[in-house]
Amino acid sequence: MSPVRRRELLSLGIPAMLRVMETSEASAALAEPRTLVLKGTTEFPNSRLPALVHAGVLVGGDLASRFEALFEQNGWTGSWRNGLYRTHHYHSTAHEVLGVYRGSVKVRLGGPDGPVIELRAGDVAVIPAGVAHINEGQSDDFAVVGAYPTGTSADLQYGRDRERPRTDRNVAVVPFPSTDPAFGKSGALPRLWR
Repeated sequence: MSPVRRRELLSLGIPAMLRVMETSEASAALAEPRTLVLKGTTEFPNSRLPALVHAGVLVGGDLASRFEALFEQNGWTGSWRNGLYRTHHYHSTAHEVLGVYRGSVKVRLGGPDGPVIELRAGDVAVIPAGVAHINEGQSDDFAVVGAYPTGTSADLQYGRDRERPRTDRNVAVVPFPSTDPAFGKSGALPRLWR
């Protein structure tokens, strides 16, 4: 764990968890994320860029505040706290990061026939612009922090008639973020999203 990260954790009042967090967070930083490439469908553009799932990014403490600070530090801003829509939707104007700070959720990516991922407290999912996602079940206490790369804002699309080809054009011009929302410039996103 870097000295800056250690100071940040101490400032949040979690010194008792430092040793556990150093081990688990360092392991998460070294692990490659799970990647899922989701091909377009009639309803959803999806993306040639892989969705990324980082397991166990943060452990212990006030995960919501820590995710907000982590994302902002890495250039992903406009954060919000809430749940996840229970209808298929996507964003054509921004990539999205989700950091689960409480409970767990099953998220289907790519449309009705896409894969389901399970996210638990401490996990991060990075969803490229155009990729459909839906909450397909959650624990009673589930909550998430979301954010977008600085300079972008998310629209809301549902795979309805007449969204495309306009949304395809939007997705094509969304800029690549220069940092991974969880691990900054050294994270997997800059390398995997070329």
